[in-house]
Amino acid sequence: MEFFTELIHNPIILSAAGGWFVAQISKTILHTVMTRNFDAERLVGTGGMPSSHSATVCGLATAVCYQYGAGGVEFALAAAFAMIVMYDALGVRRQAGKQASVLNEMIDTISKMGIDTDISAEDKLKEFVGHSPIQVAVGAIVGILIALLVCNLLPAMPV
Repeated sequence: MEFFTELIHNPIILSAAGGWFVAQISKTILHTVMTRNFDAERLVGTGGMPSSHSATVCGLATAVCYQYGAGGVEFALAAAFAMIVMYDALGVRRQAGKQASVLNEMIDTISKMGIDTDISAEDKLKEFVGHSPIQVAVGAIVGILIALLVCNLLPAMPV
């Protein structure tokens, strides 16, 4: 039971989880407003505005910095991890989403020509995978703000 008590009072894990949660809820609300259609997959799905990956890792790095300072190995590791995750969201995963979009269009075109593709609508490639630079930046800001809020509300964990 002590494990769970420590876990729910750990500002670092709460900052990371809080950043993810706020980003996912925001993403779902924005998607619903923009499309006028609620999609429950947006609550846990990747891609979209803001980046929950960025919010999570920036929440983590900010809370680690707040707790241990900017000069320690803890912050260096968290910051490097955040940079890798955000770079990946902008690069590899974004390109994978663009490729999925093109391939799905090709499948639609082939199907309209009467050629059987054996690919149903459920089998189409997922296009919401990566992020634009603005989605990553907004996600980073969300994570930083959530971490500052959490770290200022909870007492610091013993080092």
